[in-house]
Amino acid sequence: MKRHIPNLLTLGNLFCGTVAAIFAVKGDFEGAALLVAIGIGFDFFDGFAARLLNVQGELGKQLDSLADMVTSGVVPGIIMLQMLVNAFDKDAVGYFGVDSEGLTGSYIPYLGLLLTLGACYRLAKFNLDENQTESFIGLPTPAMSLFVISLPLIAEYSTQSFFVELVQNKWFLIVITLLLSYIMNAKLPLFSLKFKDFSFKKNIIKYSFLIASIVLIVLLHYVAIPLIIVLYVLLSLIKK
Repeated sequence: MKRHIPNLLTLGNLFCGTVAAIFAVKGDFEGAALLVAIGIGFDFFDGFAARLLNVQGELGKQLDSLADMVTSGVVPGIIMLQMLVNAFDKDAVGYFGVDSEGLTGSYIPYLGLLLTLGACYRLAKFNLDENQTESFIGLPTPAMSLFVISLPLIAEYSTQSFFVELVQNKWFLIVITLLLSYIMNAKLPLFSLKFKDFSFKKNIIKYSFLIASIVLIVLLHYVAIPLIIVLYVLLSLIKK
């Protein structure tokens, strides 16, 4: 039975992602963000459980990517589409951009779904790549997803007007969409948070990242999330 435990955790990730997609379509970004965060938690613990129980296998690897495709691929694409709809037309209602008179608005917001396509391509490459066991090549899809789900939360709850206006700017959202889609598939080496040992000297970059992340969250709350992802990329480049 123990070999099924990691797969059950992976299916928990898929369940959270599926419900989060429904919430995202309805415009409930807070509910979607919570479910994505829980799904990413399942995604972390399924791999941890597989290593702990020594039941790693090809089925789990494929299942993990399929679940990630929903939680960290489909959901952020829908959320970005929704945000672009609102950025282009403040009167828009629904994910396809219908305005108050029932007319379909711009089709440009569908650019948000590039995140879904980029995530799919990255996950397919990841399953074939044997060089990403100790580190990553390109931004992991959960990191991209956390970046995107934080944007509507910043717009809703942040007290800092600069960041609120920034995440509601259509050009900023388009640039972020294109940039994240590229970075996910770029040949960019990024460190993993897996620890072989806990010595500070050998893991100075990882410890620095974790400490800085905690400080940012305490000081900036939701605004900290995209900044942490940017910090992660920058520290990876420094480490390289």
